[in-house]
Amino acid sequence: MVLKAVCVLKGAGETTGTVYFDQENDAAPVKVSGEIKGLAPGEHGFHVHAFGDNTNGCLSAGPHYNPHNKTHAGPNDEVRHVGDLGNVTAGADNVAKIDLTDKVITLAGPHSIIGRTMVIHEKADDLGKGGNEESLKTGNAGARLACGVIGITQ
Repeated sequence: MVLKAVCVLKGAGETTGTVYFDQENDAAPVKVSGEIKGLAPGEHGFHVHAFGDNTNGCLSAGPHYNPHNKTHAGPNDEVRHVGDLGNVTAGADNVAKIDLTDKVITLAGPHSIIGRTMVIHEKADDLGKGGNEESLKTGNAGARLACGVIGITQ
């Protein structure tokens, strides 16, 4: 059974986007695709946050989704938040094209990301290697430019 989800990103500024999640079955990695427009060229932190609550904009989404109480890191690190998807890179056209696969996030089971919030950040995520306490929580990725709740799709 293929599982699918989608997230429409909106922010206070011009940053918008759509992110798609596809998982072949509940044990398979999740393919993440889509694009985000209105970004400054360069890297931007890309994370799943704990709550599907955008009542106070992206701030009410809470911290990174971290059900196992680990420190922040990059998507390829063994010890990381479930929501740590690293960075997406915007080109000179201010668009980041997303094409990645992650083996930690899931669309099924008790740690599903469905109903949580996807956030695109102002700055690059230092992947927990910034040498300070904030790096181990947020990757020093800065302000939340846009966000949206991850929902089930066909």
